[in-house]
Amino acid sequence: MMRILIVEDEPTIATGLKDNLEVEGYAVEVVDDGDTALDRILEGRFDLVVLDVMLPGRDGFAVCREARSAGIRTPIIMLTAKGQEVDKVVGLELGADDYVTKPFSPRELLARIKAVMRRAVENPEQGKIYRFGDVVVDTGKFEVTRNGKRIELTATEFKLLQVLLEHRGQVRTIDQLMDTVWGKDVFLSDRVIYTHLNNLRHKIEKDPHNPVFLKGVRSVGYRFDG
Repeated sequence: MMRILIVEDEPTIATGLKDNLEVEGYAVEVVDDGDTALDRILEGRFDLVVLDVMLPGRDGFAVCREARSAGIRTPIIMLTAKGQEVDKVVGLELGADDYVTKPFSPRELLARIKAVMRRAVENPEQGKIYRFGDVVVDTGKFEVTRNGKRIELTATEFKLLQVLLEHRGQVRTIDQLMDTVWGKDVFLSDRVIYTHLNNLRHKIEKDPHNPVFLKGVRSVGYRFDG
């Protein structure tokens, strides 16, 4: 049974989320402040975290940042206020896998959770190894190293990189990337793709501002060179 941690200080929302997810067969725990949330996340007992931005104690951004800094790779979906595009971008830049804007429907959140879970567990026994520059990507081990040192990628970042590597030299359109990485039933803005690609560039490119491998093709999509 998949275990989900809900971090939400509004009781009505938290209770509704817990009930809906338990009906879907998930084991759910709820906490209502950032400090407790970070402690629970660091214990590594959850398969996914639904994390509100506005929280007592540490806010959601701080929780996400400190969890990723500690090497926690548990997928995180952030809940952001309606219309706060900056919250979405900041959350993704800090290592969140996805975001959902309040108010949202249970169906939308469930679709996002299933998509993120799917990316997190995709780890085929017979993986492939890709090498470029000083980076090695092992899809079987779900591992990326640079000069022999492990690079921590989120499940979404890893899947996005894998898709681009599988189509080296070919342009993947925004729609193709969204369908492959997030799923056909999830609708996102182009900004999400850009933010995840930007994060990847900072992790695998020597000069992320002048990328050698992860190339953007204006008004079309992205291509992996090398």
